[in-house]
Amino acid sequence: MSTALSGGEDYPEIRDAVRAICRDYPSAYWRGLEDTGAYATAFVSELTKAGYLSALIPEEFGGAGMALRAGGVILEEIHASGCEAETCHAQMYMMKMLVRHGTAAQKARYLPGIATGELRFQSFGVTEPTSGSDTASLKTTAVRDGNAYVVNGQKVWISRALHSDLMTLLVRTSPVEAGGKRTDGLSVLLVDIRDALGKGLTIRPIDTMVNHQVNELFFENMRVPVANLIGQEGKGLRHIFDGMNSERILISHESLGDARFFLGKATAYARDRVVFGKPIGQNQGIQFPIAKAYAEWRAADQFVRMAAAKFDAGEPCGEEANIAKLLTAEAAWNAGEACMQTHGGFAIAREFDIERKWRHARIQRIAPISTNLILAFIGHGVLGLPKSY
Repeated sequence: MSTALSGGEDYPEIRDAVRAICRDYPSAYWRGLEDTGAYATAFVSELTKAGYLSALIPEEFGGAGMALRAGGVILEEIHASGCEAETCHAQMYMMKMLVRHGTAAQKARYLPGIATGELRFQSFGVTEPTSGSDTASLKTTAVRDGNAYVVNGQKVWISRALHSDLMTLLVRTSPVEAGGKRTDGLSVLLVDIRDALGKGLTIRPIDTMVNHQVNELFFENMRVPVANLIGQEGKGLRHIFDGMNSERILISHESLGDARFFLGKATAYARDRVVFGKPIGQNQGIQFPIAKAYAEWRAADQFVRMAAAKFDAGEPCGEEANIAKLLTAEAAWNAGEACMQTHGGFAIAREFDIERKWRHARIQRIAPISTNLILAFIGHGVLGLPKSY
């Protein structure tokens, strides 16, 4: 990869070490996982053993206590190397929510095991079939019964639930009719999937265009200890937003990595591929889309750095997190399109690995939040325009 696409000067040791791990998991490894629908167990285990999935856990609990930006750099380099961080990224962004809002007992009980890899914390249960991005309208309920909550409802598009020991679950602990704002009455529970599976929790895999290990979850009188309530009852959406901001910033780094992957592939091929007696990169029809995608990546990269800095400083960063997600998803997609066009027919050959990354980059424009919803947020939340929904 050219110096221009190296990804920046910060955390060079982390970048080099992550690249070294990724070299052992080439394209054939990821294509094989897609063929079988299998989970990237070996890759995730090696990242865990090297300490990268515990980067955001405080040192007192066995982690590295690093800034969000450091976690983002790890994910960025994974994607720039052609690998997929979707297999394990939830452990990073949910960690910030548990660290900020969890009780001392919860952190002492779970964080050391997560840091060593004894526990996997990879699942984030928010989205429902009927509510989608309208989180305040979710219908999964949790009713207090002594020292436990009894949970009933359904979730969908929940990744890695079959490969995780723990899951954060957003539920409604009091109905909208109880008064207050629509966003009141929501709470976050930490669910031990090992205890719940088959005892009120059913997990059904969903076959999708990418190997994201996505599932539909069904809850029928599932019991969760009250001690597993994260933060304040009824104020869970506030805590989830912390997780969502870190999620959007971290996943923005993945899109930056995807853009670098596509740009590296496109520029190399455009230099080497000779048609009609000259390199195709000499043609402005090839050169300009790549150059434009490069400019978009550079601009998005700077915005992501700002968003991460604000998050780490404890400053409000909803606007920055959302715009970072928008800009990086678009930059990655446009770089992917330029790469596809540059390679022509070879782009759809699996051995070139472009079509796999292209499919993943397309998902980033709709998940974990769609670009349209981000634009709606900017319109009414930032610019003060009438709310469109």
